[in-house]
Amino acid sequence: MHFDELLAGVEKDDLVIPASWGQGRATFGGLVAALTFQKMQGAVQPGRPLRALQVAFVGPVTVDEPVTFEVELLREGRAASQVQGRLRQGGEVRLAALASFGSERESSVTVAADPAPEVPAPDACPELRHIPGVTPEFTQHLDMRWAFGHFPFAGKPAREMGGWMRFREAGNAMGDAHVIALVDAWPPAVLQHLKKPAPASSMSWSLEIVHPRPEMRADDPLLYRAVIDQAGGGYGHTQATIWNRQGELVALSRQTVTVFG
Repeated sequence: MHFDELLAGVEKDDLVIPASWGQGRATFGGLVAALTFQKMQGAVQPGRPLRALQVAFVGPVTVDEPVTFEVELLREGRAASQVQGRLRQGGEVRLAALASFGSERESSVTVAADPAPEVPAPDACPELRHIPGVTPEFTQHLDMRWAFGHFPFAGKPAREMGGWMRFREAGNAMGDAHVIALVDAWPPAVLQHLKKPAPASSMSWSLEIVHPRPEMRADDPLLYRAVIDQAGGGYGHTQATIWNRQGELVALSRQTVTVFG
């Protein structure tokens, strides 16, 4: 089942996520965040795009078991809407999210974003291939090419990690839900410091979408670069920037991750 089919499934009472979207003992976090956002977006009046999303990964979401969504419109002002969403499984909250949507306002302030760094084209970058039993199952749905840093468990102390990313089966458009899923696909940047496999997971995640949105085709790759701000005591703090193929800013991300190694 490809990504767009799962997005359409959020309107069902009990959505079942197949094992091909697994990530260790859980479901790929970017997918469950994107699905929850898709449900939250339906509570907001048209013309108010997503500006910011905060996600707490409360517990692992199991594949092949039904999930349900709860959405509450907390406030709808003249230009902005605040929405809370939860994903439940087995009667327990497994993901909680808060999203801010807002239409454009009149302002004299305009500051251009920095362009993307120069990197090789996607085909010239090393590919993260899906290897059953080695790489997470969900990676079979994504085309990821390394342009910054090293692969996980390389034992190299770089501060950056990232590269090009896109869905192997592109849908009809690149919506915000697609961006959410792609951004969370990258492993924590701290994992490249380790010399052998060790578990790690996102604890909290904050994503900001830039509007007006730059042009993006469904099959175009996005460029992702994460930088480690600090890591220690089993936790890591990273920030990331995402651009389109033309080097225009798309989104900004921050994560707190746990690492057991």
